[in-house]
Amino acid sequence: MNPRLDQLHPYPFQKLRELFAGVTPDPDLAPINLSIGEPRHPTPQFIKDALVAGLGGLANYPITQGSDALREAIAAWAQRRYGVTLDPATEVLPVNGSREALFAFAQAAVDSTRHGRRTVVSPNPFYQIYEGAALLAGARPFFLNTLPENGFRMDWSRVPEDLWEAISLVYVCSPGNPTGKVMSLAEWKTLFELSDRHGFVIAADECYSEIYFAEDAPPLGALTAARQLGRGFKNLIVFNSLSKRSNVPGLRSGMVAGDAEVMKKFLLYRTYHGSAMSPAVQAASVAAWNDEAHVVENRRQYIEKFAAVMPLLKGVLQFDAPDAAFYLWARVPGRDDAAFARELYRSQHVTVLPGSFLARDATGANPGRGFVRIALVDSLDACIEAARRIVRFVGEAA
Repeated sequence: MNPRLDQLHPYPFQKLRELFAGVTPDPDLAPINLSIGEPRHPTPQFIKDALVAGLGGLANYPITQGSDALREAIAAWAQRRYGVTLDPATEVLPVNGSREALFAFAQAAVDSTRHGRRTVVSPNPFYQIYEGAALLAGARPFFLNTLPENGFRMDWSRVPEDLWEAISLVYVCSPGNPTGKVMSLAEWKTLFELSDRHGFVIAADECYSEIYFAEDAPPLGALTAARQLGRGFKNLIVFNSLSKRSNVPGLRSGMVAGDAEVMKKFLLYRTYHGSAMSPAVQAASVAAWNDEAHVVENRRQYIEKFAAVMPLLKGVLQFDAPDAAFYLWARVPGRDDAAFARELYRSQHVTVLPGSFLARDATGANPGRGFVRIALVDSLDACIEAARRIVRFVGEAA
């Protein structure tokens, strides 16, 4: 077996199961799980109908590039959302969810023939796929801590100057998981300039881009930033997904868009990778990308939950309202986030994710330690009840 597999860390939810092993929660309390970023709003009926209507496509092998209709729907959505014109034939690819594509992209983007070009940068804390993708591509992860003192932002000046020439790929996540931070135009400008100078590829993970709090102020995306800065898409690849936007995590449908030359190579890789999307899923995806009304309603529900939960928790946990996404990244009393999560589960039957499980000890300290990630994905009533239980738990522990 590939010896690089031995470098992989246990996935956060495996660590969570081990943390809870032997713990018996209060049986009189209904369980509330706010640990995983799995949308639980109902899937819109019109998407289900489109999936069923597309079942006839199961009689055909799909092509890796996807149907013209799907690529055109994605390009049209990007025009509406980001104000950019994408060529559906060369700058857009459908993918089986952003997770699969984010992993696969590193396998195609890292130049394993050049020993000096095998570093992959990612934020820390981070979505664990970035690290696994880098390791299995034969690269060395470099973790750039996002800390409270710099507003949980990626400070590019903290990357050693002599490392830039060794970097082949930079993962960014905006809106961020777990912090909910959105990259500013100035931050994009700096990153684009570094990419132009050193030649690395940018993988922009934007799967939370459609969960935000003001209809007239969507989060800045990488494609929009490139347009506003008068720059093309050179070495820029953007990843997005219908999972959070349209409440279809089980559909496994997303998109990749950007630099046509990089996309050409990625398509070649995917042709061998065997990752073509089912025709029925493509039909449902076309319907989802073409509709915005259900996305507006989805946002309304998250806005309602944040408005109800944050006042309840404000005096108990330390946090700032996120710029976007559906997480609260909250500092807990004390420094032991794992103990906090374990005892909260035991006494209140509420599950949150310890922040230290989402980060690495990159500079002698784990930047996620002392935080928990609370995903407001359950119903409004369940999220309010969970917040009340957290208040009770902290009060009892004081």
